[in-house]
Parts: sequence; C-alpha cells; structure tokens
Amino acid sequence: GGAGRRPLAADALIRIAFVGRPNAGKSSLVNALLGDERMIVSDIPGTTRDPVDTLLSYGDRRFLLIDTAGIRRRARIPEPMEKVAVAMAEKALLRADVAVLVIDGKDGIGEQDARIAGLIQDSGRALVIVFNKADLLKPADAERLREDLERKLQFVAPWALVTSCSAKSKKGIHKLLDAVERSFHAFSQRVSTGALNRFFEGIVERHPPPLYMGRPIRLYYITQAEACPPTFVVQVNHPEGMHYSYRRYLQNQLRETFKLQGTPVRLVARARTRA
Repeated sequence: GGAGRRPLAADALIRIAFVGRPNAGKSSLVNALLGDERMIVSDIPGTTRDPVDTLLSYGDRRFLLIDTAGIRRRARIPEPMEKVAVAMAEKALLRADVAVLVIDGKDGIGEQDARIAGLIQDSGRALVIVFNKADLLKPADAERLREDLERKLQFVAPWALVTSCSAKSKKGIHKLLDAVERSFHAFSQRVSTGALNRFFEGIVERHPPPLYMGRPIRLYYITQAEACPPTFVVQVNHPEGMHYSYRRYLQNQLRETFKLQGTPVRLVARARTRA
C-alpha cells in the first residue's frame, strides 16, 4: 500500500524526500545538486507534477526531488522551526520512495533527527542517512557519529545506508546519489518464490524458531507479498509464537541474502490456511 507505488521500469523515476533539522544543510545540499554541471535539471515531458518538485537527470538516471521549493525557501514561520521540520518531513514522505535524512556532522544526532527517523521507519520508505559538512569532521567526530548512530537511531541503523558529503565543496554528492539508487533498488526488489524458499529451508534447518509454550513452531513456506518496501509472508502453525527476536533474525537473513540494504524489510506471520 501507500502512495506512489508503481511497477518499475528500468528508467524508473526515483522520488527523493530530503528531510532533517532546519540547520542540517538540506537547502545547500539540494542547491549543490541542482548547480552541478553534470546534473541536468529539466521538466518531465507529458507528466503533470507538482511545481515545487525538481527533476534531475544524472547519466541515464532520473531523480525527482520532492518539494525543492519548500526546501530552498527558508521558511519564515513564527512556529518553532523544529516542529515545522517534522511536519514537512511527514508531508514529503507521503510522495517519496527514498528518504534522505540530512544530519549536520558537526552538530551530531539530535532528538529531532530520531523523531524524523521514526517517521521514516513508520512510512516504510527506503533510507539514506547523509552526514553533511564532512569536510569539517575529524576522525574522532566520525567515530562519535558512528556510535551515536547505533545508539540514537538504533531502529534504522541496522538497515539504512549511510554516507557523508560536503554541500559546500560538493564532495560526495555523486556518492549520495549512488546510495539513493542502491537503496531504491533494494526497496523495489522482487525475489522469486523459488529462491526465497531455498533460502528459507536452509535457514530453518540451521536455526529453527524457539518453542512456543512448549510446542514447536512450524514454518511452512515464505512468499513475497509486495515490493516498496519488500514485504514477506511466512506461513506458520502459531503466528503468535513467532518471537520478535526470531522475526528480526529472519529479516536480517533476508537482507543479507538478497542484498536488501537501504530498505526496511517487513515480515508478516500468518496462520497456515488448510487448502
């Protein structure tokens, strides 16, 4: 479900929402992308789109930057800016495939960043975390950021792609687009049922689920119900017995096996329906 779900063509348009705190440097990052001579900013022929969005072509790839006008226009709003940032993020996420969470590398990760990361998690979008102002960082800063990421954003840290750049010197902005593309590829991935079940059999043999109220949990088979984000359904004798930690184990194994870094992986346990 959700907005903007569509079958994927090779030349798919990747919709990006730049989100983050007011001073993280979202607007300078967007300006760096739009001002780069290797990027072509253009209109999309034959489609209606929001006038606040901007289409970017880079090589043979096409990105739609959502609400660029809103990002570039410094909001002059009497309301506290932090609140506005969360509201803007919520709105942009509705129309995005990939969220780019911009964090000021010097400032580090704040409470607001965690709030916005939580919104991204709930929205089920792919996620790239970018530390901006990387040119100002010392190795110790980078180390601190890595620890903070694990601690303060622990719910997205295991699967988000992380990169760094400097909007000012434009260093790393192409790497950022590469990360966006990789996360989008994972987000829209479809795994064949055959490949899934071969993987599944191996996993269940190596690491069977723990007992539930003294009874064994039987896992019968797994299918992918949808992409964007990849959502898998496991047929099981006692769905309520699928412990959270085992579910997380399966999600991690799916992510590793099928290269699903950068996207949330959803897992649903269903009671086996007798045919």
